[in-house]
Amino acid sequence: MTQTLQAAFEKTKSELTVTTEKLEEITNHFVEELEKGISPAGGNIPMNPTWVMDYPLGSETGEYLAIDLGGTNLRVIRVTLQGDSKFKSVNEKYPIPVPMRTGNKDDLFDFIAKSLDDFIKHQYGEDYKGEKLPLGFTFSYPAHQNAINHGVLQTWTKGFDIPGVEGHDVVPMLQASLDKLNTPVEVVALINDTTGTLVASKYCDTETIMGLIFGTGCNGAYYDFAKNIPKLEGKLASDINDKTPMAINCEYGAFDNDWKVLPRTKYDIQIDQESPRPGQQFYEKMIAGYYLGEVLRLILLDYYSQGLVFINQDIKSLQVPFAMDTSFPSMIEEHGPEYAGRLFKDTFNITLTKEEEKVISDLCQIIGTRAARLSVCSIAGICRKMNYKSGHCAADGSVFNRYPYFKERAAAALNELFKWNTDPNDYPIKLTHAEDGSGVGAAVIACLTEKRLLAGKSVGAKL
Repeated sequence: MTQTLQAAFEKTKSELTVTTEKLEEITNHFVEELEKGISPAGGNIPMNPTWVMDYPLGSETGEYLAIDLGGTNLRVIRVTLQGDSKFKSVNEKYPIPVPMRTGNKDDLFDFIAKSLDDFIKHQYGEDYKGEKLPLGFTFSYPAHQNAINHGVLQTWTKGFDIPGVEGHDVVPMLQASLDKLNTPVEVVALINDTTGTLVASKYCDTETIMGLIFGTGCNGAYYDFAKNIPKLEGKLASDINDKTPMAINCEYGAFDNDWKVLPRTKYDIQIDQESPRPGQQFYEKMIAGYYLGEVLRLILLDYYSQGLVFINQDIKSLQVPFAMDTSFPSMIEEHGPEYAGRLFKDTFNITLTKEEEKVISDLCQIIGTRAARLSVCSIAGICRKMNYKSGHCAADGSVFNRYPYFKERAAAALNELFKWNTDPNDYPIKLTHAEDGSGVGAAVIACLTEKRLLAGKSVGAKL
């Protein structure tokens, strides 16, 4: 490695390294922002009450439908809860036409309704005349809820920007489209996928204390107690007591939007400034899968501008924003420097020297390590807020499931914060694989909601 390239790499390594002391500082600020978000004044982290006010016991039974409106596909799921923490499910995916993501709201909800109608006919027969099927609607976009079966969209994300939906309740929009087709479905619960991850995982594992998403975006959910949520003061019905739980959808990708503790580099700042919504989701833009490849790309373009890499080569294809998704650093870290050489040649027609292969491989390791270490500050913050000493943190998402060494690095960072100093297999707080939150979780929440309604209990705020 040339001396100048070595110096640039060492500087980048220093900027991307998160020390134990920095983890502690970020975690302490996380606790403060969680508390601020749950206060009447609010804060960077929305801390949305979900009105899921029961713990699943694992004994719930019944048949439910669920839909998951993602960024690329609509997934429709038929879930049979069998009790004994067991379930069966079948699902179908319906690709969302790209123009629909910025088109007309009626087109979107009519598409969802038609897909659901087709699924029911396929699963139950063309002539199904039974009772209305209860539906859990997984709507993985920030929404304010005053009841489990209502949700006002706060802001579109994931490439959606459909007029006339932000600031409005999405449940009646979907129900109206279903009713136009006489589809035998009633939307009984609107949930976020992270809340679904929490509930589905707790249905299957009673030691679950959190539901987490580490994927294209990031988020977390946990159970607080309804009476301990200041922003709900005066809104709780009389049947809610000191022990009534309330699942909280944190939406903590917005942590530290005022930039007090996060160790942002010039590359993070550039990503934010060039994003559709600058000044928002600072934390997410540093740890989520959507951005990890972009961090690598910007570093390499910076090195190129200094004449350190890709000498006398055409890099136009690398100058396209987000030309490298997270699979680039993930696969390079998994397969090593020589794989980087093949990948850059095949994708960008750039020939790497052995030195460049090594630098890129090392950068991938540093970027992945930073993301894993920063990710656990949210977990540690919730644990400290709720005084959790043990439990399972159920995680899902492409980064958690597929990014090399993410789980091991996250566990090591948690150990640094909590100082367990024991074998990793004996850590009292463990990251575990989550159950299907958008499918099973939505079904379990629909089941819990039905039970509350049958018992004459509240499912929303006292307005």
